[in-house]
Order: sequence, then structure tokens, then C-alpha cells
Amino acid sequence: MKVTLSVPDISCGHCVSRVKKALGEGGIEAQVDLDSKVVTVDADKEEAARNILAGIDYPAAKTEG
Repeated sequence: MKVTLSVPDISCGHCVSRVKKALGEGGIEAQVDLDSKVVTVDADKEEAARNILAGIDYPAAKTEG
């Protein structure tokens, strides 16, 4: 099962690269969509992903729906 996190501070390709790199270093495979400013991760990695994102100044919130 996947979960989608809203990350409103993603604004450019560099942001996407930084987010993917940080999550990857934490062992989390993620899909990052710049246009919709969301990150998709496995549901069991949500808390870890949110902690990593907060640590690099990209706070995330679970999207509804």
C-alpha cells in the first residue's frame, strides 16, 4: 500500500533531487511529482519519510483521499 504526502515546498527540479536523495539515503523509495508537489512512499515508511523530509526543511502532510 502506498501513501501520498503533500510537500508544498517542492518548487523546482533541485528540490525533487534533494528529496529523492535524502529519502533514498534513508532506504525509502519514493516517487516525487513536482507539478502536484507530492511524494508517494510505501505506507509502512510514512513516518520515517516525514521525519527525513522535516529534517531537510520540506515538511510533509498526508493527503486526504
